[in-house]
This record gives sequence, C-alpha cells and structure tokens, in this order.
Amino acid sequence: MQPKFTVQIDSFKKIKQIDNAWSDSDYKAMLALMGFDDDVEAMSSSELRDMCMMSFNDQTPQEAAAIVLTHLFPELTEGKVDQISHDMLDDRAWEQYPNCLYHESLFSAYALLREAFNGTFAQPTGVALGLTVSAANQEDMEIFDTSPQSAMVRLLANGQSEDALIHRLYEDQIQGDTFEEAPGIIWQLQQIADNGSSRQFNLMSSEFWFGSFEDVETFEATSHADS
Repeated sequence: MQPKFTVQIDSFKKIKQIDNAWSDSDYKAMLALMGFDDDVEAMSSSELRDMCMMSFNDQTPQEAAAIVLTHLFPELTEGKVDQISHDMLDDRAWEQYPNCLYHESLFSAYALLREAFNGTFAQPTGVALGLTVSAANQEDMEIFDTSPQSAMVRLLANGQSEDALIHRLYEDQIQGDTFEEAPGIIWQLQQIADNGSSRQFNLMSSEFWFGSFEDVETFEATSHADS
C-alpha cells in the first residue's frame, strides 16, 4: 500500500521568469553566435546582458530565437532549431513541446526573448509553490530522499482530479516504477526543513501542470519513490 500524505499549500505565486536563469557564460556564448568574440571578456555582468539584448534586436525575432535555442540545445539539428524558433512565435513551447525535459529552458527562453522584443513572444506562465508535506510515519517521508522529483510529481498529480492533464499524459509513470520525465515537470525542488514526519519544500514548475493549486489550502494524496 502506498503511503498517504497530507499536503498544505503554504504559498502559491505565479511567475514570469526564473531568477538567475542566465549566467555570464550564457550571454557570452550567445554573443559569440552573433559574431561577438573578442570584446566581451572585459564586460561586467550587466554590460554582457545589455549587449546581448541589443544584439538580439539586430536579428528578426525568429533569428534571435534560433540563437537562443542553438545555445540551449546543442544536440538539436539546425532544421529542428529552425522549426521550433518559427513555432515559438505562435505557440507556447514551454508547455507544448513534446519532450517536457526541454520545458524549463524553453520557459526561460521565452522570458528573455519577450523582454528583448517587447511582447512579440508569449508571456511564459509558471508557478512557485511552498508546501508542507506530512505523514503518519516518519519512514514514509524517505521517498523524498531516494527520488524527490518523482515522488513530488506523483504526490501533486494524485492531489488533482483523475481527468487532470497530468494523469492523461503520464498515468503509467504516476502509477509505475520509474518517472524519467519528472525533472521536466518539476523544474526546481528544494527541501527547506525536515521535522521528522513533516517536511517543507519550495518548487517551481509550469502553471500548465499545477495552476489548479492556486485556490487549494490542503489535500491528501498518495505517492511513492522510483524503484
């Protein structure tokens, strides 16, 4: 029998970007793709960012998107990058791209490109959740030690109705022994307190998956770790 947990939603916040998603090395790499190689090493962090944003504006929105995608996903072919960069102008790829393991990076790409092009790209929508998870037995909490993201996705999925999209797309993984897609659904997960039979977590994800918790205070659900 799967352990049952009580989940209290301590905080719910909609987010449009992830703080510190982009580093100096990211900006340098994207500037290099736009032909800036020599003059960037002496720049401060703010100068690098400003130069990158200005350089995007020398491109079309689709060309700028292709530069960002080429940097983020070097494994993608040029043709695939062209396809996604074109689709980004009309679609919500941080929700709709078939491989959810790309969603967090696509979310940040939309945030950066939307700023550079003054709203040409869709506004990405994410959520930051604060949770307190409690169990009757302290040992039940150990599932968050062995496979934290898989266990948390299952917990939050089981706190939604059976017809929720996450069940329709990932029911086999929710009920099964492995959930390789879990890091693509919960982008960031941090345990901030351990009180034995209860723990506190902060997480970031897409509103697409967990926006329904905005008006929820507490619920009970089962979960389990990967085998």
